[in-house]
Amino acid sequence: QVQLVESGGGLVQPGGSLRLSCAASGRTFSSYTMGWFRQAPGKEREFVAAIRWSSGSTYYADSVKGRFTISRDNAKNTVYLQMNSLKPEDTAVYYCAAAMSPIFNFFTASTLGKYNYWGHGTQVTVSS
Repeated sequence: QVQLVESGGGLVQPGGSLRLSCAASGRTFSSYTMGWFRQAPGKEREFVAAIRWSSGSTYYADSVKGRFTISRDNAKNTVYLQMNSLKPEDTAVYYCAAAMSPIFNFFTASTLGKYNYWGHGTQVTVSS
């Protein structure tokens, strides 16, 4: 049984930083692609970033490029999302997701339907 558990959300002021973690269990994830998505109230869930576990290749939405960094720790089976220079529009529930099928480009990395497993989400609120 695959489990993805997010943590690290909270309230932060504009310009601040947070690091989200996604602890993965139940499978060997070396062939997976791991993604972060977010959903703000009244909006659709949107892609934030993804990383291919084996190669470390990364993909980012334009809205977070240069501010967010996705990474993984193989020993801990954990994926991170370092978020810097946070803006009020980054406020959302952030979800971790895992895709079993190979992902080799931004289009597939950013497609919700490519992901087979989802965490329950962690709230990020950026406000003064």
